[in-house]
Amino acid sequence: MSSPAAEGPGTADHRAAPRTAPYAARLVEAVLDLAPLLQALPAPLSVPPGDGLPDAAALERVTRRLGVPPIAVGTPAAGGRAPGAETFAQVAAARLKLAGPPPEPGSTAAEGGLTDGAVDAAAARDIGRAAPPRTVKAPDGTPLRIHTTGPDAPGGPPVVLASAPGMPARLAAFWLRGLAARHRVLTVETRGLFGDPGDPGGFTEPFPGHTGLDAQADDLITAMDEAGLADAHVMGLCGGAALALAAAARHPRRVSSLSLWHGDLELGPDGPKTDHQRNLQALMGMARADPASAGLIHQGLLNAMRGSVPADIAPLALYPYADTGLFVRYSVLNGAVMDTDLRPLLPRVTAPALVVTSGDDTTAHPGGSAEVARALPGATTWTRPHGDHISVFRGAPELLARAEAFLSGPSGLAP
Repeated sequence: MSSPAAEGPGTADHRAAPRTAPYAARLVEAVLDLAPLLQALPAPLSVPPGDGLPDAAALERVTRRLGVPPIAVGTPAAGGRAPGAETFAQVAAARLKLAGPPPEPGSTAAEGGLTDGAVDAAAARDIGRAAPPRTVKAPDGTPLRIHTTGPDAPGGPPVVLASAPGMPARLAAFWLRGLAARHRVLTVETRGLFGDPGDPGGFTEPFPGHTGLDAQADDLITAMDEAGLADAHVMGLCGGAALALAAAARHPRRVSSLSLWHGDLELGPDGPKTDHQRNLQALMGMARADPASAGLIHQGLLNAMRGSVPADIAPLALYPYADTGLFVRYSVLNGAVMDTDLRPLLPRVTAPALVVTSGDDTTAHPGGSAEVARALPGATTWTRPHGDHISVFRGAPELLARAEAFLSGPSGLAP
């Protein structure tokens, strides 16, 4: 998303394993939600002890089996006192507690016990392992991490998912999991922002020379090329809606249709924006213009976000704020998406489009979606009765049903 913002309680989290799932599945999912943040922070991340947390042995077992950086329980080490460490410790603890109470000591795997076999089985079923990343090179040489899932012989058109710029692919787990039942699904993580420390496909590479909207939109086409797709439906979530529009305008033969979900859309100085959009654009602009002040801006944003982002998505939504360097990169890349006026692109978009928003969205102004829908000939619009910005990532059955109806063709385009 353009950036996390405090909203209402939203919908139930359909990203997550239900509370009736075995404990191993719930804890594996929590740790994998934390994995991108753990990879970007100094290791180990130390979380404060408290009721409802897994014990140290359980966390050690799960992180070891999953191959992610460790999580400590107790007093932070000296390295854990880096800027933002307290915020991220609270974020991690809150996400781990959502896994629910640990099983009784000595429980079998069938009873929810945390055996190696139970952890491995849970990991094998997780969408993150079903859609592992592979690193390819964009035409300009920038490494890109592409996630692919779904059947090799899909029953519906392939889908390229343009999620919120700067956010881990896992934030769109609801869509990856739901669409993969009938579609080949690809998603690309934002260039220059992802990878394990020391991984040549990650953020230790020199900063990518091409950072604008066009380059990021073309990364969607690179993903299609790598998958051997002549064309695909492009789905844009939040700021990904701008990428979807740019891809459709630049490559009309490659984008067979598109859908825009609660788009964060720049439509000129008089275009509709929320206070959140204006504030974030201004802060990112300041961080880009004066890197010396970026640390203070970064810390101020973290302080403002503390406790305001729902625990179920906070580890993913806060990933690009893991440290000041990553935040500056995010400001450059996401700033390019948020700042580019999309109005010149709209007349060039010929693909059938579905535009979705809700009056409850206080993060990305619903008026922007309405304005884009009016500019796209024959666009199908759906103004949801309710649903804040975060609900698009948490998911709900009616969201998937509407997407599938649109993907099924003209007969599914009922307003």
